[in-house]
Amino acid sequence: MSKKPQDGGRRLRPVDLARGHGLSTQAIRNYEAAGILPGAERTPHGYRTYTPLHAQALRAFLALVPGHGHRTATLIMQSVNRGTTEDALRLIDESHAQLLDDRRTLQAVERALHDLHPVPQERGDTFVGPLARRLGIRPATLRTWERAGLIQPRRDPRTGYRVYGAADVRDALLVHQLRRGGYLLEQIAPLIVQVRSAGGVAPLESMLRDWRSRLSARSRAMLAGAAALDAYLGCRPYDSGRGQAE
Repeated sequence: MSKKPQDGGRRLRPVDLARGHGLSTQAIRNYEAAGILPGAERTPHGYRTYTPLHAQALRAFLALVPGHGHRTATLIMQSVNRGTTEDALRLIDESHAQLLDDRRTLQAVERALHDLHPVPQERGDTFVGPLARRLGIRPATLRTWERAGLIQPRRDPRTGYRVYGAADVRDALLVHQLRRGGYLLEQIAPLIVQVRSAGGVAPLESMLRDWRSRLSARSRAMLAGAAALDAYLGCRPYDSGRGQAE
């Protein structure tokens, strides 16, 4: 049998919930319809009435969005409101696992780029054999990378041999480092495009700083979201996940 949420003795209108967060009353109704908020009671005239519990649910959802994204935050709140808190906790764990994986990816890219700094500026060109020996790989591997679009050597017009300039050597070194880190060719390709469009590795340092800052902000947002969700769980008069733990 379903239970009504405790209201703390107060009744709130949709506008009361919306006003403090810069939302429209329609947004509040949409959140309720989506299961982000518990179901509202109705007055005899059919008007929705909310409670402090609904206000806490709204705060929790809005706090979850920056760290987990709108879709996952919605799924978390839906799980809590239907009493399957374990599902909500699993979704949170998955977001943290994804964040950790993103941090590891950033670290691998930073290590690879660090090994390439400064960008090779040797005079003259090199050919497939010397470059393969420099990297400790087979010439066939360089040709595989070329077919994948990761390196783009030009052809000598007289001999038809592949000729690798400084930028090609840079790209090959970067691919080699990322391959050693376990990355697939299709995962490496977008980074190589960024290196080329930036004109080298050095301009990407600001991109990496921004990437690192965004990960830190997301981590802090997850902490804030967890605190708000915990506060909401503490306000709920019933919770299947909490009951199982006791």
